[in-house]
Amino acid sequence: MPKVACTALSTDEGPHLEIFTKAGFEVSFPPPGVNCFNEDHLITVLQDCDAVVAGSEPYTRRVISSLPKLRVIARRGVGFDAVDLAAADDHNIAVATTPGVLDESVAEHTIAMLLACARGFPSLDRQVREGRWLRAVYPRAAGKTLGIVGLGRIGQAVVPKAQGIGMQVIAYDPFPNHEFAKKHNVEFTTLDDLLARSEFVSLHLAMSPESFNLINKNTLAKMQRGAILINTGRGQLINEDDLCEALKSGQLAAAGLDVFQKEPLPLTSPLLQLDNVLLSGHIAGLDKESNYDIAARFAETILTLYRGGWPAECIRNLKGRANWKF
Repeated sequence: MPKVACTALSTDEGPHLEIFTKAGFEVSFPPPGVNCFNEDHLITVLQDCDAVVAGSEPYTRRVISSLPKLRVIARRGVGFDAVDLAAADDHNIAVATTPGVLDESVAEHTIAMLLACARGFPSLDRQVREGRWLRAVYPRAAGKTLGIVGLGRIGQAVVPKAQGIGMQVIAYDPFPNHEFAKKHNVEFTTLDDLLARSEFVSLHLAMSPESFNLINKNTLAKMQRGAILINTGRGQLINEDDLCEALKSGQLAAAGLDVFQKEPLPLTSPLLQLDNVLLSGHIAGLDKESNYDIAARFAETILTLYRGGWPAECIRNLKGRANWKF
């Protein structure tokens, strides 16, 4: 009986259970108290598993090399930078994601963070709780420019929501979709021009060597003073030390962050000491609808691979491996 571990799920509810059990899979979950971000714990949890439904825990070369039975790492979401793809290739392990099922959830979370930061949260909430009745005035978002860095599926889902509250949208993308831009009245421009013109900047690029620490001391200096930065993309897009300096100096008015360089965010992070930062714990893609759709998608992907199929739109490695077997 093949065995799949669900390290990305804290509950055993969802369509994946029925899909897996009907196909004859044994489903397991990490025992209470196990920290899957610890490599030794993760190796122990997955030791006899054929597949794993993975979160953002680290699948390093050491972890992958220690799991000779593992055939599939199915990421719950679209990011896969926590997986060493070269090591997965070397051990003939398929790495899959669930594209297209969380776009609306991340887009809604992006707009929620944007509006909250624009209107002075979380600082306003803290002031009232502390008995400080300070009626500060903030600029409205309507009529301002939102620069979207990365106009893929999620960036595209943000566009109509931002335009719906009266924002002008411009975008930068290394592989621009001109058909979408023309249809939705989005102007493509260079990154430097976007940073200079935007009162709000939202990050949606995939992680790559080119995008690592894209937002740093130099690029932050090119932004408008008092601009607001939102990141629901990948934590490694931002140099957090440089971001903290920009927030302290007033170069940025605020930032809304759902992703971080190190997750979970350490309690020693200087970001936690700043009143003009709104934080959430890598949950932008998690609403009830996307949770259901993602669970069904990763289960079907693993079953397709088990039955000899190859869901190419979901596989992120093993290019040209026609002889792959579960």
